[in-house]
Amino acid sequence: MPVELITGNQAAALAVQRAGVELVAAYPITPQTAIVETLASLHAQGELKGEFVSVESEYAALACCSGAAAAGARVFTATSSHGLAYMHEMIHWCAGARFPIVMAGVNRALGGPWCLDPDQGDSLSQRDTGWLQLYCSSAQEVFDTIIQAYALAEKIMLPCMVIYDGFYISHTYETVDIPDREEVQRFLGPPSFAAQVQPGLPANLHGLSTGETQAKLVRERHRTMKEALAVLKEINARFAAAFNRKYEPVEAYFPGKIKNVVVAAGACADTVRWCLPRLADTGLIRLKALRPFPGEEISLLLEKQKIERIVVVDRNCSTGMGGILAQELKAALYPLNSPPAVYDLILAGGIDFTPQMLQRLLAQREPHRGFAEIWGVDLL
Repeated sequence: MPVELITGNQAAALAVQRAGVELVAAYPITPQTAIVETLASLHAQGELKGEFVSVESEYAALACCSGAAAAGARVFTATSSHGLAYMHEMIHWCAGARFPIVMAGVNRALGGPWCLDPDQGDSLSQRDTGWLQLYCSSAQEVFDTIIQAYALAEKIMLPCMVIYDGFYISHTYETVDIPDREEVQRFLGPPSFAAQVQPGLPANLHGLSTGETQAKLVRERHRTMKEALAVLKEINARFAAAFNRKYEPVEAYFPGKIKNVVVAAGACADTVRWCLPRLADTGLIRLKALRPFPGEEISLLLEKQKIERIVVVDRNCSTGMGGILAQELKAALYPLNSPPAVYDLILAGGIDFTPQMLQRLLAQREPHRGFAEIWGVDLL
């Protein structure tokens, strides 16, 4: 298995090439642009066998992918920030149509004003659209998760976003194991879902429905999404057997007896993991799956430990409500008899998360009762 020194964006592009994607349609936007550039280069060199469609916008990119998916093709797109927002209508449509599209979402703050730093609010603003959301913390995980995303999406017929932080992962070089195309093809196989349209057989898909029909479809998607965790674990086990790497929907790092737990997703989780040997009484829960949200698994992990304080690292903010991950976590903790105090460390705007920031926060010896918001800019 060759090892290459590449960026997270290059890892995403190579995963698409290895997966045997039949159509790529994407529009460049910082910090995602290098994915499109790499795929365009691979296509020009004859190493990307599928179609590469240059489109005029992000909306058109997802519309193009939806048509190809309806015809039974394995498809890919990528975007970030305002590009993701521009796709919003089609994002809902693709989930409702049950198209197994895989999209790379590279986190970047939404304007105004313009900001290029990696706020996760762009992807989290789409968390209720019916797409699976898997967050990555390294270039290796980006490559591996895109491969797994195709297996998952085509198994349960829901679209999937593979999400990672702009610049911290998208532009940082790391060593990445790149399996041969044949190995990946053996793992994935050809697209297994049936085409809804065929040449010469015109059809009208997804027309007007009644409220009752729509309610049934929403319920079916909801059930499928909740069952996706078990399917993801099964795919993860198969992936580990093939490539010797695994990624659980929730990963816990508890070095002995702990009093504090940091909950994080994306690049911030790797920062915490690197810090753990120097942090007393502290563990980490890394969230890979945000949709579906693994609330029961998190509660079980916390029930087994006598936790006094949870620090949630939120590189986002739902204005007027606070950090989004903290809100999700509080809902998951509700059934516990004595839930620990929750500190919501809000890094909205995409400010850098440093070990010193975490150490200063954990040094606060007066735990808040219930819930407290702490803004990262106040710890700089």
